[in-house]
Order: sequence, then C-alpha cells, then structure tokens
Amino acid sequence: MPLTTRPLTRGDLDKSDALIDEAFGELPSGTTPQSADDPPRPGYHAFGTFDDDHLVARLATRGYHSWFGGSAVASGGIAGVVVTAERRGTKLLDELFRVALDDGLRERGEAVSTMFCTAPGIYRKFGYEVISSYDTVEVPAAALARIGAPAGVRTRRATPGDFEAVCRVYDTWAAAQNGPLTRRGPAFPADAKAYIDAFTGVTLAVDDAGDVIGFASWRRGQGSGDHATLEVSDLLALSGDAYRALWHVLGSFGTVVGQVRLHTSGHDVARLSLPSAHWKAVEREPYMLRVHDVPGAFAGRDWPVDGDVAFSVAGDHLGTTNGDWRLVIERGKATCAPAAAADGPVLTPGGLALAWAGAQTCANLRMAGHLSGGMENDEALDRVLAPRPIHIRDHF
Repeated sequence: MPLTTRPLTRGDLDKSDALIDEAFGELPSGTTPQSADDPPRPGYHAFGTFDDDHLVARLATRGYHSWFGGSAVASGGIAGVVVTAERRGTKLLDELFRVALDDGLRERGEAVSTMFCTAPGIYRKFGYEVISSYDTVEVPAAALARIGAPAGVRTRRATPGDFEAVCRVYDTWAAAQNGPLTRRGPAFPADAKAYIDAFTGVTLAVDDAGDVIGFASWRRGQGSGDHATLEVSDLLALSGDAYRALWHVLGSFGTVVGQVRLHTSGHDVARLSLPSAHWKAVEREPYMLRVHDVPGAFAGRDWPVDGDVAFSVAGDHLGTTNGDWRLVIERGKATCAPAAAADGPVLTPGGLALAWAGAQTCANLRMAGHLSGGMENDEALDRVLAPRPIHIRDHF
C-alpha cells in the first residue's frame, strides 16, 4: 500500500496519542488525556502519514501571529513531530512537512513557520534555522534582595480588572521586538479571571499617574529553603524603575526560597537592572524559523528603511523559496517578486530565515555558510533587513 498523508480526524486520536506517548513519554499520573468527545482545540491542526491503516508519522501546527518589524505576521507553530521508531530516517517527514506547511499558507496565510526542537539538524533539511532560544534562567533570591524599591513606582497585586492593562504592557513590549507571539487569537482566549488564577500572583508596577508600566506573573511552588524556587513566567516592563520595582518584590521571597527561575530569551533588558552578574541558564530550547512564501513573508511585515536589493535562494528541499528575487521597500512596505539576480548574493533557506527574522548580519551568514556571492550587496542587505535581537516568551 502506498503511504498516505492527510489531516488527522477525531477517529485518529488514539493512534496519534499512542505515537506521541512513544516519542515523548506517557502523560504524568493524574493527567486526563484528550478525548474524541472534547471540543476541537482552537487553532490546532494535525496531520499524519499512514502506511495502510498504521499511523507512522504525525505533526501538528498551531495558528499564531508573531511580531516582526513592528507587524503581526501570521505564523504557524510546528509541534508534536513524531516518526515511529522503526521508520525513522526513511524520509517520512518530507511529505508531512510539505502538506502541513502548504495547508497553513493556503488556509491561513502563514508565510513563515516556527518550532521548538531537540535536534535542529533534522529540520535544517526543511529550511529551518535557529533564530533564538526559549531559556530558563535562575537568579539567587539573595542577590535580588539587595535591590531597593525605586521612587516613583509602586507595586500592587493584579485583579481581573487589570487584565487589559497587562495586555497593553505586553503588546507595547512585544511590538518593539522580533519574535514574540502577539498572544491574540484562538490559542490565547481573553479570559481575565483564568489568566489571574493561573498564577499564585501577578504583580503590577504602577507609576505616579496610576498607569501600569510593568508586570511579573509568578508561581510560589512548594517547600522552602535553598532548594525552593519561585517560578516567574513573565517579567516585562516599560522602564528601568519598573523592572527594579518588580525585581524588588521577587527578591522579598529571599527568606523562603533559594532562587528565582525566569522564562526568558535573548539579551533580556530585565537583566540590566540586576546588581550582580548572577544569571544562570539552566535550560535552553532552540527556536527555529522557516520562510515558506518569500513574497508573503516580506510583504507581511514592516521594514525600517527603503531599499532595492536582489538576491537568490538555493537548496530549499521543499522547493517553495528557490529562485532569484528582487526586494523593493518603499515607505516601510515591501514587494518581493521573481527577478533576474545574476551574480547577486545567494542565500540558503536557513540563511533566508535568519536574514528575514533579523537574527544575523550578512557577515555572520557568510561565516556560517548561509550566504555566498555578491558581497558588494551585503551593506544594502544589512541596512534593509536591520538585524535586531530575537525574543521568545511563549512555549507551544
């Protein structure tokens, strides 16, 4: 029987769950597994490859929007990629990725896709490259205890009525970065009470005018003493004093916990308010991106300067980005169309991902083997693409 790749249905749930358990381990004791009778997960789309009626590979996509260049770009989050043990290394993912990515582009306009991965080398074949990582860092609570409360900023506990103010802080911060999700859409229901109830506390930093200018969402965890940990999901602020005020509150736990654990990424400005160099990475998950639709990806975000550059892409295993392209940017809006780019710079698919995301300069792309030829255009490419730090705040 030939292999068949198609969207998974509720009737495939048991087979899909069994394959996920095989790869990632069984659910923790007491966890209720998903039932075929449960409502569909908003924004969730699963695909599988079958050998006869045996599910031998599967993956899922989540519908998101990510901030790049000050624009919310439709992006598909790839998750739960599994190939049954006996079929690994037999190229089952080729058609699976092709079907899933084409479905996302056709149905939801997702010109780019992103994923967390444990083995980046597997996915480079499909044009993905590491643009950042989702990091967990620890800071000794005793070090935070030395941060004094700044004048002009007070802190208080958030209530459901503060939800919109928290969202405004996040939106302001995220829109100035490359990479963070918008936290809008079906995967992020706007339920104020559910958000507040998900944490032990959400602490707000408030200025003299009463405006919320920062927040920290945290969970106390169990136990006390040197091995106890305060878990911080978000620590975001719009001023240095707001960061210091929030660190001060977290440091007040220094008598009962040994460390504060923070989910972060990149060169987090929160670190600049710390009085010491303590910032120990304890876990790091690579975050990869692929450009699937070149014209759509460049048109989908804003750009800081006008420009007119030609480039080529070669080596895309899925074939959607290969070719010669001309990128024209006018008043921050881009048009990218097929054009003769003879003797111009040539990007690998991974290099295209890094360049589009603003994660690396042309010089670094050349050193990594992602860019060749046409060196005289590097300055123009750097000026147009404007590399900047990538920040990730959500795991999916």
